[in-house]
Amino acid sequence: MTARERFLETFRFGKPDRPFMHPQWVFGETVLRWRSEGMPTDIPFNTYFGFDRYETIPLNMGLIPGIAEAVTEETDQYRLIEDELGGTRKIWKDREIGMPQWITYPLRDRKTWEEIKRRLDPKTPIRYPEYWDDMKRCYAGRDYPLGVPGGSYYGWLRNWVGMEYLAVMYYDDPDLVAEASEYIADFILAVIRRAVEEIDFDFALYWEDMAFKTASLISPAMFRKYMSPGYKKVNGFLREHGIDLHLVDCDGNIDELIPLWQEVGVNGVYPLEIAAGCDPVAYREKYGKNLFMLGGTDKRALRTDKAAVEAEVAARIPALAKAGGWAPMVDHAVPPDVPLANFQHYLDLCNEIFRSL
Repeated sequence: MTARERFLETFRFGKPDRPFMHPQWVFGETVLRWRSEGMPTDIPFNTYFGFDRYETIPLNMGLIPGIAEAVTEETDQYRLIEDELGGTRKIWKDREIGMPQWITYPLRDRKTWEEIKRRLDPKTPIRYPEYWDDMKRCYAGRDYPLGVPGGSYYGWLRNWVGMEYLAVMYYDDPDLVAEASEYIADFILAVIRRAVEEIDFDFALYWEDMAFKTASLISPAMFRKYMSPGYKKVNGFLREHGIDLHLVDCDGNIDELIPLWQEVGVNGVYPLEIAAGCDPVAYREKYGKNLFMLGGTDKRALRTDKAAVEAEVAARIPALAKAGGWAPMVDHAVPPDVPLANFQHYLDLCNEIFRSL
């Protein structure tokens, strides 16, 4: 099977020759470690590990022009970055893994929203690749799955406003949140319309990161009020054009979010963080073929020894592979405390299970 055929057969609960092998996220420090442990530098990462090809259309969905930034203070430990809208954050210099410390965010009120909205003009020419017609010809003959962005109806606002401040804004300025949410959906739809009408896509990809270790960051009522309209608008358009696989990337515990996403047409989830209580086996039992999944391998189990890797694989992967509608993936970027030998052993065990199906 081609990677495209395998992708569609896997997530439509068909009969793939083996489950789709999604390319694995890793940290840069992990790559450096693995190279020191023997991973070659002259072979592409995905080719070396045997991952399937997977791409999303390279549309520029960001702020144009971007918000200009300047370093206003620097020490041996950190840099203080200030942007032109008054957002300020501290970036630590001694770590790749970790979040900056936000002091103020760029979106704080209607004035700063108008400035951000000005940079979200869907008609800006550079949102599409310069050689679009050449790219379309390449995509027409592809043998790998291709996705289109479906948007972000919490995650973008959270990035601009901050988690705590957005939680307050839902109550203190609900009209602004509603306006911004509606604008984001219209913006997404306006940008992707041409691509969807000119290319045959295999899936849509959304991004939220709207959950922490135990639950969602907002209530179901807030989801339905502020997020559902945008999801339904974009999802409906995509389904009208034959796209039936809708995948959302969300870290944390997504137990209460899955049924909300299903209400608005999203039927796939990843990366299924085990440390946050996600249980893909339970999800399969509960949702059956109404939900496809990627992920659910606990990254923490890969950092010790091969026995721990074997126990982790045995805990979920045979059952998930047999049930279908699932692809293996470590439940986020692989951290640098995972040895190359353990990661390779994990992949070898997966492939051994797949050959027995």
